[in-house]
Amino acid sequence: MQKLLLTYLLLLPVYAFSQLTVSGKITAVTDPSGLPGVNITIKGGTQGTISDLDGQYSIVAPADAILVFSFVGYRTQEISVSGKIRIDVLLEENAQQLSEVIVTGYASVSKRDLTGSIVSVKSDKFKEISINGVDQALQGQVAGVQVTQSSGTPGGGIAVRIRGSTSISAGNRPLFVVDGIPVETGSLSARNFGGQTDNALAMINPNDIESMQVLKDASAKAMYGSRASNGVVIITTKRGSKNSNTKITLDVQRGVIDPVNKLKLLNATQLLELQREAATNAGENPEALGLIPGITNGVSTDWQDEVLRSGIMQQYQVAVSGGDNNTTFYVSANYRNEEGVQLNNSFERMGATLNFDQQVSRKINLGTNLTLSRTLNNRVKGDNFLDGVYSGAIKSLPYYVPYDENGKLIGPGSGMYAGFPNFNPVAQALLPRFETLTLKLIGGLHATYEIKPNLRLKGQVSIDYNDITEDQYESSQTAIGGFLPSVGGQGYGVFIAQAASNMVSNLTLSYSKKFSDKHSFSGFIGTEVFRTFYNGGSVQGRIFPSDDFTYITSAGVVDAGSSSKSPPGGLFSIFAEGRYDYDDRFLVTVGMRTDGSSNFGPNNRFGYFPAISAGWRISQENFFNASAITDLKLRGSYGFTGNERIAAFQFLGLWNAATYNGNSGVVPANTANPNIKWETTREMNLGVDLELWQGRLQTSIEVYHNKTSDLLLNRPYPFTTGFGGIPDNIGDMENKGIEWSATSVNIDKAVRWTTTVNISKNLNKVLFLADSIPLYRGYTAEGVDATNIVKEGHPLGTFWGLNYLGVNPATGNAIYEDVNGDGLINNSDAMVIGNAQPKWIGGITNTFNYKRFDASVFFQFSYGNKVLNFTKATLVNMGADLQSNQSVEALRRWRKPGDVTDIPRYELNSTLNNLHSNRLLEDASYLRLKNLSIGYTLPPKLTQRWMIDQARIYVAATNLFTFTKYTGSDPEVSTLDGSTTAQGIDFFTLPQVRTISMGLNITLR
Repeated sequence: MQKLLLTYLLLLPVYAFSQLTVSGKITAVTDPSGLPGVNITIKGGTQGTISDLDGQYSIVAPADAILVFSFVGYRTQEISVSGKIRIDVLLEENAQQLSEVIVTGYASVSKRDLTGSIVSVKSDKFKEISINGVDQALQGQVAGVQVTQSSGTPGGGIAVRIRGSTSISAGNRPLFVVDGIPVETGSLSARNFGGQTDNALAMINPNDIESMQVLKDASAKAMYGSRASNGVVIITTKRGSKNSNTKITLDVQRGVIDPVNKLKLLNATQLLELQREAATNAGENPEALGLIPGITNGVSTDWQDEVLRSGIMQQYQVAVSGGDNNTTFYVSANYRNEEGVQLNNSFERMGATLNFDQQVSRKINLGTNLTLSRTLNNRVKGDNFLDGVYSGAIKSLPYYVPYDENGKLIGPGSGMYAGFPNFNPVAQALLPRFETLTLKLIGGLHATYEIKPNLRLKGQVSIDYNDITEDQYESSQTAIGGFLPSVGGQGYGVFIAQAASNMVSNLTLSYSKKFSDKHSFSGFIGTEVFRTFYNGGSVQGRIFPSDDFTYITSAGVVDAGSSSKSPPGGLFSIFAEGRYDYDDRFLVTVGMRTDGSSNFGPNNRFGYFPAISAGWRISQENFFNASAITDLKLRGSYGFTGNERIAAFQFLGLWNAATYNGNSGVVPANTANPNIKWETTREMNLGVDLELWQGRLQTSIEVYHNKTSDLLLNRPYPFTTGFGGIPDNIGDMENKGIEWSATSVNIDKAVRWTTTVNISKNLNKVLFLADSIPLYRGYTAEGVDATNIVKEGHPLGTFWGLNYLGVNPATGNAIYEDVNGDGLINNSDAMVIGNAQPKWIGGITNTFNYKRFDASVFFQFSYGNKVLNFTKATLVNMGADLQSNQSVEALRRWRKPGDVTDIPRYELNSTLNNLHSNRLLEDASYLRLKNLSIGYTLPPKLTQRWMIDQARIYVAATNLFTFTKYTGSDPEVSTLDGSTTAQGIDFFTLPQVRTISMGLNITLR
């Protein structure tokens, strides 16, 4: 016993002064995957470190030291080392300080310490909404973010604008970054079907997403420099948790889909009466035109009922996640199939995700993320296509039928075929094959090396690869394959193959240090190389032996094709950011990114994008003692972002191949402009964050002013030069606005009721254009040059047309304002008649919980925007022709002297009463019940007997009700999908769809 005591006394000083490397993982009950940014210090000293993105930490400390773990929103813990080399910590939440961690791209920060404008959208906000693409999940969820679904086509285009549009001709879509990889957005298909495109983001499974961070101001976006002016959306996918049991999650959802609205059109008898009246008013004999009562209207087909249906939506997912002390994993497989409401239209997606992390050693961590997806989009022609399905159903005369007496579809070879422009819409839906098969791979490898506990080196290599194959055939019984003379009447086929990929590699060195109780600093420097690759080809054939042979190899004539390969382009970047925190009161963030782009010439190849932001937490000041206010922070930012999304190599003088008189050669395509440079946006932002009553109410308000300079446009040249113009920087534009968001816990007892609301207003204006020649956009229209115009002093999306003053009660003719007083009505009398920009947008979500029941009600709205109901130019055409059905609005037309109405008289072949004017412009404000869900979690005593940890059943409805004065099919649609200058046009566009579904979530452990 004496020897043992002596040994202990001799070793005690050695133990007390020995240094150990202590490591571990910091988690919370609400975040078992790990808490990043936790401060770890040695009590009584200045040495410390910060946990990494996975919650891992490592620190050298004396064997008898006490470690202090502190993090905003959680209770500080003190733990004695006592000779242990591994200490895992579970932090407890502090309701007064709880704040989520925000991923900002190359780093992360507590929401409480943000100095820029960033909003986080967690997966529980959209997990039960029936959506195809991740971008749809942002609609109505974030102040300042406008999301428009251009039509009800499954897998179709989505327009996303963050704080307005910053460019006229360059891209306006935000940059989407998935696990550090910038991914393709917008359309991948080589064909637009009447203005509608596909959506690359529909290939990413929303159920694999953990959260999305929306970066809105210069400080938040600074690390993305030349690609950040349109905003950045950072998507983080789900990962496994260390030291957790393996968890298996099963999700099943099935539902029914219907269009939200159908247009009210005339039946055969009503239309015949109208057409006879129009012919009579023009001095024509109706019978001579075939307008004979009892014969012409012998049938009355409702073409909308013929081509529209109730579709079935179904999706399934299984996910397995977990991990031990050194390894974590997340694996999922998913399948979704959605039938469109148009015949033969569907979207199918299947995919798998693997996220894997391995702690190779105490200093080295390796990880990978891999997503594979396959989509099959069975498309149909839509919108303003003459041979479109929905457009054909709206326009087609009710005098015809889709099938003959033998039940066979009526086509060009039948005597019952109406011909141009009344092609059989049912045949146009069922007979063509428009298959778009897309394969997508998003993959990345990353490694982190801990040089010191507060100094880490991280490298990442990633790819976004897209392979697109389009197989199309239009049979001899369709408008193109059988009716169009130039095709030959024996079928028409097209085959297109493309491959597009982005590759990125980056290296970052991060450092963090807490110098004392009051001073802390973190920052990083990095470099990145981003490359893009593209190649593609197409071939078309016609004159097929029969409609049983539908591939190009069987075509009698293969007379068109092309192939192309773009030289690799991309960016080389250097960036750095630093954050300083003094006493939890004063916060400063400084960032800078330099980008060199292959899109610009040697004179302006590099762009420089600095940003600075600061915050003052007033609630931490000694003079502040408002007990109701838990947190009050002022913040502001200033900086520059860029836009380099233009066609590659426009700074060069390019040549194209050409043929003349059977000989091949080359011709100049455009003149060189080595001075072309970046579009640059100067951004200013001011914000106030307020938290009341221990977090019961959290609210933020922000104002911003963004000015974009050096807009890229085509400077007009006289055509005598051989060129229409040259790309140049010749314009300025601004966006300014205000945003407000709030989250409140209204009741927190047996019933818990929370509300989240956001409202925003953006004012867009074109400040300067270098040339006085009007920039007409959109469609040509009767009596004016275009439906839209880009004009100084007005916003993008401005509508152009005549001022409609009403109907002359004496004559029934339309009255338009003769602006120049020359007695003529033409484009010289046209003016700005409105714009598509909403005055306010927003959303409100109410969530209720009672025992095992839960419910969520989400409303989304847009106020003050106009939509050009261009469909009415055909459906209320005042007798311009007899080839289209008409809207029931025509029933209130002028018929006799003295009639007071807003619809002029119908007169065959007269266009005077149907000139393009604000008669077609409507208020498209709406309030939509976007999502309603009710769920019930089964009691454990019922589920555990089947080894089920948790089971929840629910019903959900999407686009359940829409309140609007708009008379078209849907106030949200936009024919020219993604257009900035011609947004808000409804030209035979398929409305949104309503989905009612049931679902089941099961968790097994």
